[in-house]
Amino acid sequence: MCKKQARKAKSDQLFSFLIKSPMATFHCLSSSYYHYKNCNTGFVDFRYKRSSYAVRCERASCCNQGYSCVERDEKRRLRILIAGGGIGGLVLALAAKHRGYDVKVFEKDLSAVRGEGRHRGPIQLLSSALAVLQVIDGNVAKQIMEAGCVTGDRINGVADGVSGKWFIKFNLFNHAMKRGLPVTSVICRMALQDILLNGVGLDIVRNKSKVVDFIQDSNKVTVILEDGQHYDGDVLVGADGIWSKVRSKLFGQEDAKYSDYTCYSGLANFVPPYVDSIGYRVFLGLNQYFVASDVGNGKMQWYAFHKEPPNNTDPPRGKSLNCACDVVELISETQEDMILRRDIYDRDMIYTWGVGRVTLLGDAAHPMQPNLGQGGCMAIEDCYQLILELDEFVKSGLDFQQSNEISTMLRRYEKKRMFRVSTVHAASRMASKALTAYRPYMEFGSGSLSVIYVISKDNQTVSSCGTCFSTNFHAAIHDLDDGWPWILVKEEQKNLNSCYLQWPHLCFEISPVLRKCLLPVMGFQVKQEQ
Repeated sequence: MCKKQARKAKSDQLFSFLIKSPMATFHCLSSSYYHYKNCNTGFVDFRYKRSSYAVRCERASCCNQGYSCVERDEKRRLRILIAGGGIGGLVLALAAKHRGYDVKVFEKDLSAVRGEGRHRGPIQLLSSALAVLQVIDGNVAKQIMEAGCVTGDRINGVADGVSGKWFIKFNLFNHAMKRGLPVTSVICRMALQDILLNGVGLDIVRNKSKVVDFIQDSNKVTVILEDGQHYDGDVLVGADGIWSKVRSKLFGQEDAKYSDYTCYSGLANFVPPYVDSIGYRVFLGLNQYFVASDVGNGKMQWYAFHKEPPNNTDPPRGKSLNCACDVVELISETQEDMILRRDIYDRDMIYTWGVGRVTLLGDAAHPMQPNLGQGGCMAIEDCYQLILELDEFVKSGLDFQQSNEISTMLRRYEKKRMFRVSTVHAASRMASKALTAYRPYMEFGSGSLSVIYVISKDNQTVSSCGTCFSTNFHAAIHDLDDGWPWILVKEEQKNLNSCYLQWPHLCFEISPVLRKCLLPVMGFQVKQEQ
């Protein structure tokens, strides 16, 4: 076998492993990685390096090379209809456009989509999401990274909301560098929306087009817009967010649940003195937490979650603060008209995302609470897995009008994403409970956040802020194909047998119900309670 054939065989074998792994976070999918150097002015230095993890196969790089998966069939292109022009809808449209598919995006109000970024604060793009964007469109990925601000090369973590002292710090840089991946970044949602929209093109995105219904048969699926217009396609993807109309038409109307928290977000023209050393910080308080992030260009973006009734009104003098000095200073530097408020809603995880020619992605399928910064990343990963399945379907030469074949392909996409999304969704909910269980007198090992630990690499000690619990705990490290360690910790002191789960850096206590449901799926053997 010649060297070229050997390299191709190795590439195909690696790519096959990645797409079959339910927990794959695309550690090896990028053909390059970007390394940045940040300062107060944002993006300064850009260096390009070939990665030894490159996957040089047609499926991973065809979009960057301008290759069309449907060039052999000019008469009939796969028609993809996307409801929703948010992050997930635009990323999927971008990938479909590069493949040469006939794609249409229907968005009820693009100005609202862009403006929503002010309400929702910055979006964190983890290494897996950035790697996917590189594979889908290298030029767009570069624009996103330049517009954003790398935070993974600085200190990130959780701090006491009153004293400001660190509880735990995250090392996001080393994980990315070891795998040749982009470093975690933060970007303003409005900037991200604009870059994606420009990449897709206004000829594909139809503004003032709200999808209110759809009908499907064995030959096609038809979306019905609010103004009565109809559009036919082969596949319909609901990417229309937590209030998804497509989801409600699939499974019936179900109200989202109020999370008991309201989010206040703000953007400050302010450069704090610690900006060179701290990228992203979460301050914990009783029934509240505050997130502050450098977003580059001399700006800090923040959002504060406060437990209160929905549709609440602010008192004339605002809310009293008993917070760390850094929090008070950041809020004080924010203009009042740059502070916005919205109630946070949530939905339970569903395990069926579609029927026939229709499927869901992103918040329409699995809305995430924002405490882990995973919502946008999960939507981007959804897009990549779905486009892989669409590519395979087109390459197979099967008839687009055969509803059974398209349905099988969409159910395969859902199945491959279900496990990873379910675990992240569960971890996000557990994190929400842990983050708001703060007590000012709390200390690690005895307080309400004693569920948070750092596990050493030697699998012998469990430590937290320098406190060692090696005599009381047993840790079992499990690597489920994606490179992030999932760690099950049993507290053996006083025969408590409590379980904790880490993802990717924090350990959270697992409820008895979750232990019985989730852990067996993850491969853990759960002992029956006596």
